Amino acid sequence: MLRVRWLGRVAYQEATDLQRHLFTNSSDDHLLLVEHEHIFTGGPNTNLSNLLIEPDAVGASYQSADRGGDITYHGPGQLTGYPILSLPGRRGGGLAETKAYVSKVEDVLIAALTDLGLPNCGRVAGYPGVWVEPKSPSRQKIAAIGVRLSRGRTMHGFALNVTTDLSWFDRIIPCGIDDFGVTSLRDQGLETPMEMVVEAVKRRATEVWGEKGHDEAGVVFRNPKTDLAPFSNAEQQQKSAIEGLPVVLRNRKTTERRQRRLDDAGVAEGLSITERKPHWMRAQIDLNDGYRRVRSTLHPMNLTTVCEEAGCPNIYECWGEGTATFMINGKRCTRACGFCLVDTRKPEPRDPDEPRRVAEAVTTMGLSHVVITAVARDDLDDGGSLGFIETLNAIRSRVPGVTIETLIPDFAGQKRPLEALLKEGPDVLNHNLETVARLQRAVRPNAGYARSLTVLARAKAHGSVTKSGLIVGLGENDDEVTVALGDLASVGVDIVTIGQYLRPTSAHLPVHRWVEPEIFEMWADRARGMGIRHVEAGPLTRSSHKAAAAVRELLGTP
Repeated sequence: MLRVRWLGRVAYQEATDLQRHLFTNSSDDHLLLVEHEHIFTGGPNTNLSNLLIEPDAVGASYQSADRGGDITYHGPGQLTGYPILSLPGRRGGGLAETKAYVSKVEDVLIAALTDLGLPNCGRVAGYPGVWVEPKSPSRQKIAAIGVRLSRGRTMHGFALNVTTDLSWFDRIIPCGIDDFGVTSLRDQGLETPMEMVVEAVKRRATEVWGEKGHDEAGVVFRNPKTDLAPFSNAEQQQKSAIEGLPVVLRNRKTTERRQRRLDDAGVAEGLSITERKPHWMRAQIDLNDGYRRVRSTLHPMNLTTVCEEAGCPNIYECWGEGTATFMINGKRCTRACGFCLVDTRKPEPRDPDEPRRVAEAVTTMGLSHVVITAVARDDLDDGGSLGFIETLNAIRSRVPGVTIETLIPDFAGQKRPLEALLKEGPDVLNHNLETVARLQRAVRPNAGYARSLTVLARAKAHGSVTKSGLIVGLGENDDEVTVALGDLASVGVDIVTIGQYLRPTSAHLPVHRWVEPEIFEMWADRARGMGIRHVEAGPLTRSSHKAAAAVRELLGTP
């Protein structure tokens, strides 16, 4: 199976870590298509004298890569492709095999460029890549290729200039070749949108590498007419407070932004918030003794739970069983995800006493498994990682045998905060993918599909038990959920939860459909068939629902 993914703008190191995990651990073939921010990269044999400037001076960086070839540039307007394939035939990575594979990559690009209206492109002997007017003395390179091939498995790939600012190549000697120039589709007079280029490359790639079948998914291409910069409810709420605007006006503006993102994603109008829920979506209110006990324990300690802040329908069941999901780093989030009820005003400083109080609550409640989650704290240098570390250590110092699950944000893609947390050894590292690729920007505009997969891949590479969750009913179809499950399986996720979205207020994303219980059962069966070890799927399932049971099953704890 060839899994073809258009992932949009992705940081170079995130793309490298994601493809490295797929290269080593996935049994499927993959084609990751991305754009990068400004960066120069070079293989292990790169002649650094070909880098003519200090990257920092021009707002770029340099990254060494484990691929062939000399120095090149990646940046906006350039389609970078990473084929991660198991090649047929000999299980090697010698010169002959590498040369044959590079030729296949060139075939794909030449065919795609021809489809796009650029027929005068081809190869130049001794110079890998794709060239315009290859037989002319004034030939120019339009696509660079640099690959790694080991034991029949490939990674890295190609960089095709679409609307690239070619002045960036003046700062290097591209691929160590100073005899010929660099060009792009735009420079050749073709104003071809990136979306069309991606489709052409996908079509030709699946013809060559998708013999055993393929699936596709992608984030939404940003429409300049309706594109909106990432926004924060905190900023809007502050502005409204200053101007004395009523809440209803603030909510109307937020809803408009979200609706535009849904329109870009092709999602039709959803259900009315007043529509009656089906019978399988009705959670029972049960003010049982366990619920009262947990509530009376938590509230005097000034602790926050996601159970309350997110309006979880399972609160009575979970609290009745003496379990709760603690939300740390305050109760105000720096992001404004379209499904979430958590407060998005400007965050307050972290409370240094919060870890102690959480540990005290765990002791008082006699918990054997604890879930710690947090609001996103993009205002902090470490994204809030220290709060997880201090809370984890505080709990273990008081209850040494407890198992701890950390349900983390993405730390803005930073690697060091995640690594610092992983060194402390949480028993489960949970990070939610939340929705399918097409709906990412509508559902959580300040996050990313590729970034979430990278977080999970990095945690799995560390040896952690990993977990993720999806919410459905937002406008996805059944097959898109199956594709997302395949991506979670590809990065080695052990535990998956799938639950129905419930709209918190009229300012949030609408429910697009009520998913029937039988569909959840189908997804659970498919996920298990992909190798995901534990699946909780049902209308009222939430990320931390039955978390203790899942850990006991995987870790064999009592």
